[in-house]
Amino acid sequence: MRAATVFLLALLLLATLTACHPITWGLGPTPEPLVPTRAPDFRLIVTTTPAPADADVPSTPQPPAVVPVAAAPPPLAATVASSPPPPAATVASSPPPPAATVASSSPPPAATAAGIARPTPAPPVNWLKPASNRVRVGVGVPLGGLGDYEWGAGAPGWYLNWQIAPRAPHPINVPFVPMVRLSGDGYRPALDDIVATAASNPGALWLIGNEPDVPWQDNTTAEQYAATYGVLYRAIKGADPTSQIAIGGVSEPTPLRMAYLDRILAAYRARYGEAMPVDVWNVHAFILREERNSWGVGIPPGMAADKGQLYEVSDHADMAIFTRQIADFRRWMTDRGLRDKPLVVTEYGILMPASYGFPPEQVSRFMADTFDFFLTARDAATGDPADDNRLVQAFCWYSVADTVYATPNLFTPQTRAITPAGEVFRAYLAGLR
Repeated sequence: MRAATVFLLALLLLATLTACHPITWGLGPTPEPLVPTRAPDFRLIVTTTPAPADADVPSTPQPPAVVPVAAAPPPLAATVASSPPPPAATVASSPPPPAATVASSSPPPAATAAGIARPTPAPPVNWLKPASNRVRVGVGVPLGGLGDYEWGAGAPGWYLNWQIAPRAPHPINVPFVPMVRLSGDGYRPALDDIVATAASNPGALWLIGNEPDVPWQDNTTAEQYAATYGVLYRAIKGADPTSQIAIGGVSEPTPLRMAYLDRILAAYRARYGEAMPVDVWNVHAFILREERNSWGVGIPPGMAADKGQLYEVSDHADMAIFTRQIADFRRWMTDRGLRDKPLVVTEYGILMPASYGFPPEQVSRFMADTFDFFLTARDAATGDPADDNRLVQAFCWYSVADTVYATPNLFTPQTRAITPAGEVFRAYLAGLR
């Protein structure tokens, strides 16, 4: 009887969700959340021919026509001077003053002729070792600007919105993390907008892609990702040598997704003749099924497997699985000589509806448990040596407010009223120093 009820609920959800991310059982590939907001209709920029690292950055967008693949450029080390990492912050014996309250009347960022809003710079974050626990906690903002919501004393330490610039109102005291979106044959927005944004916001952390492993997100093979990453890394570093570049987060750190990342590393070396330069490692931390023609996150593009981790809906908030996946990813990094790199989790949360067993109290409990884990989990063999062997340096809750996947909302999109999860978030952040 219970199985029949769950099945009927699944069909009801399929009928009511938008075409963006429905859930089905046995009805073909089904796009699960990640990220549930539609990407802006930016012009697609093809990147099959990477420019040499020392080439001038074009002042106009590259044409969208497909260009034949050219020979790989010289190694990055020969052409782009790498900037030294920022010094590790020391833990003060006395707590720093609490972050200023985010005001809804914050002035909007200035607009440019290209129509891209430039964020008001905030002090760069030392991602190798954030200066405080509050700085470690970020949020995703699918709708509106961060200053549209009332945070009180519980404002997040940083945020993203899956674009390269924040929407107004943008609080000047909360760092914004830009993201370039990818597709199989290119990226968006235009390169001149990316370069201008990088030049005007020194020291920012840039995310290159969003779930390239998911067919209904950035949907990029390992080889395509490696080629595009090389172009964007050179362009952003050329505009701002102090920028930090992070690889796009795969949807979950499973063996299948880590094999996909191994293919990216190999493809980059084959194309560019050197190890892939990644300043900050990035992963998402969902627990979703890996199987063709099923619910979940499917199979990474270009991978021959039909199945990976066959998680069930009930596993979605399993803390044992959650913590194991993070530990496994840190071990994967260590095994590849990447232990001294920061790790950020730029998206995670509860995506299933309350009717599937995830009522508000379950969401709030999961949030508090994961925050506790991220802020305290250490491993003397795999953790970041510069950050007291912590496994994770920063993390980002999905999300502030969304109309499609509302279960983890901190605020109600229609009224901006705080939710039970939002109350927990705000109280937790208010207590951090």
